[in-house]
Amino acid sequence: MKDAERAKALSPSERRAAAFRRTREAHKSEVAEDYVELIGDLIAEQGEARLTDVAENMAVTQATAAKIVARLKREGLVENKPYRSLFLTEAGTQMADRSRSRHRVVYDFLRALGVEDAVAEADSEGIEHHVSDVTLEAMATFMSTRKTHGD
Repeated sequence: MKDAERAKALSPSERRAAAFRRTREAHKSEVAEDYVELIGDLIAEQGEARLTDVAENMAVTQATAAKIVARLKREGLVENKPYRSLFLTEAGTQMADRSRSRHRVVYDFLRALGVEDAVAEADSEGIEHHVSDVTLEAMATFMSTRKTHGD
């Protein structure tokens, strides 16, 4: 049974509860997704990702960044050696790629709606974590159809 069919079979209170549960799950993973995406971007742009650069780009203290990076290391997403830069593990790279892809679909969709670049960039940063796979696929299909028809 597809997600949409499952949702229709639920009572209104069960649908609401499922939506809130999904939002809570998205909140749990969004910090990790943001950090691994940034670390991947820093490596691509600068050849390395240093903790100081991560803290600066996330607008947090180095202590906060170090705490989150330590969590990412425990989760097997990031690794480093003493006095060396941060590196993504295979799992971290996969998470970063998935997050970056979701971000791009949402951003392109918002731009197609006529949303200004800076606003689309800021909004897509939050939406990418919370949009369902079904909605994301619909956005991607819409964009693909739009490009095919030359709109």
